[in-house]
Amino acid sequence: EVQLQASGGGLVQAGGSLRLSCAASGFTFDDYAIGWFRQAPGEEREGVLCMGSGGRTTNYADSVKGRFTISRDNVKNTVYLQMNALKPEDTAVYYCATYRSVFPCTRSRLPYDYWGRGTQVTVSS
Repeated sequence: EVQLQASGGGLVQAGGSLRLSCAASGFTFDDYAIGWFRQAPGEEREGVLCMGSGGRTTNYADSVKGRFTISRDNVKNTVYLQMNALKPEDTAVYYCATYRSVFPCTRSRLPYDYWGRGTQVTVSS
């Protein structure tokens, strides 16, 4: 059974950093794409960034380029979202999600079949 568990959220001041973790089970990253999404109150859930199967491709939203980085640890079967230079507009519930694919990943929600529970990130000004 494919399962995801996101953690690491919290309260941070603007300019600070956080690292989110997404612990995965029931599949391997060689066959699945991983995405990080976020949803602010009253807003649509948006794709922040993703990593394709095998880690061969990544796709970042313009709003986080140069500040956020996705990485993975195959031994721990965990994906990380390193967030630096955080801004108040980064405040949202963050979710990790996955789908089986051999193609470059997408930040669209459509193909993602499995979602973890979100973790709250709050950036104060």
